[in-house]
Amino acid sequence: MSVQDRQLVQGVDREKLLQPDMLTGSEVLLRSLLLEGVDCVFGYPGGAVLYIYDAMHGNPDFKHILTRHEQGAIHAADGYARSTGKVGVCIATSGPGATNLVTGIATAYMDSVPLVVITGNVATSVIGTDAFQEADITGITMPITKHSYLVRDAKDLPRIIREAFHIASTGRKGPVLVDIPKDVSNQTTRFEFPDSVSIRGYNPTVQPNKLQVDKMLKALEEAERPLILAGGGVVYGGASKELLEFAEKGGIPVTTTLLGLGGFPSANDLWVGMPGMHGSVASNYALQNCDLLIGIGARFDDRVTMKVDGFAPKAKHIVHIDVDPAEVGKIVSTSIPVVGDVKAVLQLANLKVKKANSEAWVAEVQQKRNDFPLRYADSETELKPQYVIEMINETTKGEAIVTTDVGQHQMWAAQYYRFNHPRSLITSGGLGTMGFGFPSAIGAQVAHPDRTVVSINGDGGMQMCSQELAICAINNIPVKIVVINNQVLGMVRQWQEIIYDNRYSHIDLAGSPDFVKLAEAYGVKGLRASNKEEASRVWKEALDTPGPVLVEFVVRKGENVYPMVTQGNTIDVETMIMGDSE
Repeated sequence: MSVQDRQLVQGVDREKLLQPDMLTGSEVLLRSLLLEGVDCVFGYPGGAVLYIYDAMHGNPDFKHILTRHEQGAIHAADGYARSTGKVGVCIATSGPGATNLVTGIATAYMDSVPLVVITGNVATSVIGTDAFQEADITGITMPITKHSYLVRDAKDLPRIIREAFHIASTGRKGPVLVDIPKDVSNQTTRFEFPDSVSIRGYNPTVQPNKLQVDKMLKALEEAERPLILAGGGVVYGGASKELLEFAEKGGIPVTTTLLGLGGFPSANDLWVGMPGMHGSVASNYALQNCDLLIGIGARFDDRVTMKVDGFAPKAKHIVHIDVDPAEVGKIVSTSIPVVGDVKAVLQLANLKVKKANSEAWVAEVQQKRNDFPLRYADSETELKPQYVIEMINETTKGEAIVTTDVGQHQMWAAQYYRFNHPRSLITSGGLGTMGFGFPSAIGAQVAHPDRTVVSINGDGGMQMCSQELAICAINNIPVKIVVINNQVLGMVRQWQEIIYDNRYSHIDLAGSPDFVKLAEAYGVKGLRASNKEEASRVWKEALDTPGPVLVEFVVRKGENVYPMVTQGNTIDVETMIMGDSE
């Protein structure tokens, strides 16, 4: 949204914000953020950003949420960004405050999430002297940011903030760091906010080459077994409707990666599931037997492809549609590259696409999906984690925003929750960051106060950012916090069982807190269930409670995620370990 298009910005008169007043660098920063449409910032103060926080004190238009850890702040900003498509913003002080953001920056970078990360720094006069709480945060984060700025003069701040938001939210989205020395935040300058952005050398390709799109459509006309592999780029590019149209017009089955879940409705007959290490039989079968593979906004990561030289061996053509040219052909050899925004590519393709000769193929993969549904051995005496996810799905009717941490529960959520809408799953895909799930749910709930937000966590990851329970209690953020408690680092245990011959090493989480008492200590309602009857009752109570609730589900310790393909193998159906349902 351009500055000229705004009449009111977060309820503040745009013209008032644009006045060329004499302001401190801190006031310039806050006004620039408001002009970018920022309605909430997550942060944690410290010495190097005290001028910025002092400016907040006199600014009733600026909303800030104080987290209990900088990592909680950036994960909350990440959840806000993923659930809205807007740029998430967080603030931390210099040194340890800034370095505590590094994991969150890397998480956003791997998953292409637009963030503007603002850090304080020591005064410009002492940069490079190892001053108290000094860290070269621009140097530390160079490999995990789209761009970074070290602000040397307050007069540059409006331009830098404008550019930072533009870079973060265009092309392949990602985090941008703005590092502000303490003296710069107190400099006085005349406020001048630029109307537009022009960055030399930064012009992401949006519109595709029409000849390449025509090549893709010709390959589709000739194909009998086409398949779409849809990734997070479909969700982040706002291309879900275009993908549905393309798949239905072309008669093409669709498999969605972990980050692509929700980008294509799971209720649609053309959807065959999630592929890869813990993918469905139908998805992996389709990948290994298709004669045309169309990758859309997916980067062919190793958890999808597994053994690359045995991936999609029958595909005569592999199409890769991506806004980032560096990704095309990086992992999987691509015969038809299409660089451009996935929405623009699909809009162009939908003007000409013809139905493939794929009726028999569609019926074949649908039969595989029906013959090999996800299964688990249910129990009347033990509470199974898969049952818990199914219950959450049924009671929320697939309409909730679901965030997950990382581990077994993440895969069960991906398998057993039915995502029918984009931006309804928020999870750390590329980096696999434990501690991400709960604070990201806070950001999503702040962005969507009227929606049900369910945060699904393991007992390991929950303890990494559990201090953010305070934020839910103080601000009455009504996240429904689920802890799947199997008293162990479950995914590590599963690997040690299957791959390391039952040599269990340092995975026992005995001594973890009583999660109900922990929640109550922070002022959050806590509930517990260890069987089906209790699970149904306490989950209903949680959903009926207007504020935040933590529900601990005590589940079977030895449960594994199936299907599974172990590393070093292809995703052929014959190599899939089916476990209890084999």
